[in-house]
This record gives sequence, C-alpha cells and structure tokens, in this order.
Amino acid sequence: MKLIPSLLAAAMLALGLGAHAQDVALRKTLAERIPQLDKIEEVRPTPMPGLYEVRVGTDLFYTDAKGNYLIQGELIDTKARRNLTEDRINKLTAIDFEALPFKDAFTIVRGDGSRKLAVFEDPNCGYCKRFERDMQNVNNVTVYLFLYPILSPDSAEKSRNIWCAKDRAAAWHDQMLRDKIPPSASCDTTALQRNLALGRKHKITGTPTLIFANGARVPGAIGSQDVEKRLAEAAGSTPSTN
Repeated sequence: MKLIPSLLAAAMLALGLGAHAQDVALRKTLAERIPQLDKIEEVRPTPMPGLYEVRVGTDLFYTDAKGNYLIQGELIDTKARRNLTEDRINKLTAIDFEALPFKDAFTIVRGDGSRKLAVFEDPNCGYCKRFERDMQNVNNVTVYLFLYPILSPDSAEKSRNIWCAKDRAAAWHDQMLRDKIPPSASCDTTALQRNLALGRKHKITGTPTLIFANGARVPGAIGSQDVEKRLAEAAGSTPSTN
C-alpha cells in the first residue's frame, strides 16, 4: 500500500513531462511551417481526443498531435450545446471590472443606478450613436463612459470638448443623440491618453466595447434587450422589466 502514493506521483510526473514534450514539439513544428505562428503563447488539449488548442494572444487555432493540420474556426460541443471557442475567448478577454480606472470615465445614471456597465466609445462612432439610442430604454443602471477617440482625427477634439464640458453627460448626449457638437473647451485631458493606453493593453480595437460587472466583454453595439439580459447575468438575477 505504501507504494501507491509513489506510483501515483511517478505517473503524474510522466504525464506532465509528456504534456511538456507535446507542447514543445507543436510549437517548433508550427513555427517552422507557418512563420506567423512563431509567438504561440499556449498549447493545450481540447475535450476532443487528439485535438489541441493553439493560442496566439486571443486568436485560437486547432491542430492534431503532430501539427500536420491546422484549423481556424469554432469548436462546438454538440452534446452540451456549447460553443467552446466562444467560451474560451470570453474567458481570455474578460476584464476585471473593479480594477477599471473609473476616475478616467464620467458616469450616466438612470433610475436607481444599481446595475453597472462600462463602455468605451468614440464620439464619431455611428454604432455608438445607435447604442446610445437603445440605452434610453435601459433603466436602473450606472454607465461608466470611457471616451476612446480612435476613429478619426477630430475624435480627439470632440472627446476633449466633452471631457472638459461642465456637464459631461449632457455634452455627450448632445453629440450622440442630437448631433449637436459640444462647444470648444479646454482642461487636463491626460485621462483620454490613459484611456487609449488602457484600450491598447486590453486590445480594444473597436467602439462601442462594453464591459459588464462580471467581467464579460462585448465588442460592438447590442440592443437594449441584450443589454438587459447581460446586466441580469452579471447581477445573477432576472432581467428588469422597466
């Protein structure tokens, strides 16, 4: 009986060494055959026998044990009816909501403001304007709005005028809901530079990008019903009926 722990430890060590060897071999083979894959960050087995996930940043690929074939697409668990690729990307791109620098955002409060949502938006973004119109139907939420001027040369100017306005939320709504350009204003705008740096760090490449209180991240405009659903998921409750 005393041999059992030793045998188990040896077996686990052998498995670990085997996994490491597999990792090294796949990295070497794929990098040699596909130079674009020279910066593989992770190799790990998938639930499908013989299929391995290869991760470069947040890009996922799948390969066989020898690296002879490479697949770029989605892996679906038909039994559980889950998109495993989507689940994995959601986990990789999740952001710690409480760690966001809220001092670099301004708030828009609707109703009791009990639910929380952070949004990165550019004042020249047409999808952001559609999103803002839809958000008029969402109640009891506090929106932390991070100005993220990335789309055109005057995005920075409009963002500065909104950030430096006496009432930032009102200036934002004038721009996004009424196409009323905020008057020129000046103040310390280092917050906008920090927002750009934060976006680069988390690879936020488009607007709007939504971040919910549970860390879930959604790139692109979604409708009010979808916002309600995701706010409910983040709060662990049922959607508000407003």
